Amino acid sequence: MACQRILLKLSGEVLAGSGGFGVDPARVKALAAEVAESAATGVQLGLVVGGGNFFRGVAAAARDMDRVAADHMGMLATVINSIALQDALEKQGVPTRVMTAIEIRQVAEPYIRRRAIRHLEKGRIVIFAAGTSNPYFSTDTAAALRALEIHAGLLAKATRVDGIYDKDPLQHPDAQFFSEISYGEVLSRNLRVMDASSVAMCRDNQLPIRVFNLNTHGNIMRLVRGEPIGSLIH
Repeated sequence: MACQRILLKLSGEVLAGSGGFGVDPARVKALAAEVAESAATGVQLGLVVGGGNFFRGVAAAARDMDRVAADHMGMLATVINSIALQDALEKQGVPTRVMTAIEIRQVAEPYIRRRAIRHLEKGRIVIFAAGTSNPYFSTDTAAALRALEIHAGLLAKATRVDGIYDKDPLQHPDAQFFSEISYGEVLSRNLRVMDASSVAMCRDNQLPIRVFNLNTHGNIMRLVRGEPIGSLIH
C-alpha cells in the first residue's frame, strides 16, 4: 500500500559512486533523477543523507579526537551531501529545501517542524541535514525522529543489498533473507541494518521500516507505489 509521505534514509556512500569518497556528480545526478521521477507521482518525500563518504576519509584521524568533536564533523559532512543533492534535484526541476539541525542560515534553513511539513504539503522535497544536532546519535536515529515528527507513513532505509539478512549476504552466500520481520526480532538478533535506538523508536511509535536495495534501478519508484520490495520491519 502506497504512503502519502515517506522519509527516505540514504547513506553518504551512495553519493560517492565507485570512488567511495567525496561526491560523484554522475551518481548524484542519477539518484536525483530517480527521486524526481518518484516525487512526480505526488508522494511527499523527506530525505536524510549520511556523511560517511566524507567522514570515513578522516576516520583514522577522528579516532584520536573527542567523540563530540568527531560527531560534529560528521554532522557537517551531511550538510555538504544535502546541498549537493539539493542542487541535483533542482536541476531536475524539483523544488527542494535543505533544513539543518545546526543553524547555518547562509546556506540552509534551520529545521522547524511545522515549516518542514508545510514545504512537503507544497510539493517540495525536504532534505534534513546535520542529524539531530546532538552527538552520539546516528543519522539512522535522526531519520526515525524526523519521520515521526513529520508524520511520515513509512521510513525507508536504502542499502547495498536486497533487504534484511541474518548475516552479510555479500560475505556469506548462505545468508537467510527476511521479507518481513518484527522490530523485536531485529533487536534480539542484533541485525545491524539500523541502529538499535532507531528501530526501538519506530517500534514504540508503530512506524514501519522498509529496507531496500538502492542499486536496483527503479526501486525508489516501486517503493513510493507501495510495491513489496526489500524487507519490511513492523
